[in-house]
Amino acid sequence: MQNTLKQVAQIGMLLATLLIHTAHATLIDRGNGMIYDSVQDITWLQDANLAGTTMNWDDSVAWAAGLSVGGFDNWRLYNADPNCSRFNCTGNELGHLFYNEFNLTARQSISTATGAGLVNLNLFTNVQSNSYWSGTEFAPRPTLAWSFTTTFGEQLDNNKNGTAYVWAVRDGDVAAVPAPGTLAMLGLGLLGLVVRKGQGRQRR
Repeated sequence: MQNTLKQVAQIGMLLATLLIHTAHATLIDRGNGMIYDSVQDITWLQDANLAGTTMNWDDSVAWAAGLSVGGFDNWRLYNADPNCSRFNCTGNELGHLFYNEFNLTARQSISTATGAGLVNLNLFTNVQSNSYWSGTEFAPRPTLAWSFTTTFGEQLDNNKNGTAYVWAVRDGDVAAVPAPGTLAMLGLGLLGLVVRKGQGRQRR
């Protein structure tokens, strides 16, 4: 009986650890050059300058669409937030990363990240303190598109013929991770097996 209770406790602790990790994980290194953002449910390229150069907007969109990384070919540029002006645009996917994961503030450069923000930033490589194209056009003027500058944390509309860096993302995770509900069911099933096994021993 004591062994059964011990096994139940161990499974409970394991299940609790898995559930806590799932609930609080934000940026997760999935390997193969990909970082999963569990809050936005998107996967970033780990190399924020994989292209190695700046491009105009049309070339940037085409470059992201033509990527194949880790066996995935559905890459795109990050989404901007057309309803936000300039600073604190956390609806912008890169803006969310800048403000919420790198713990930076408006008019602060990405090169000044510290503490937990720097730990998150260091999950990535070649992050430029400069402008990055989004995949979102500026609706009032089709010759413009939104960009985000990591030098000041600012979302701006720029001429598509101008150049900026590119940082691709894809929707969803690249790893099959059980949902919390699935983990709970798995844990309950394991508990049931342990209890049943213990009861069988007692009958003998």
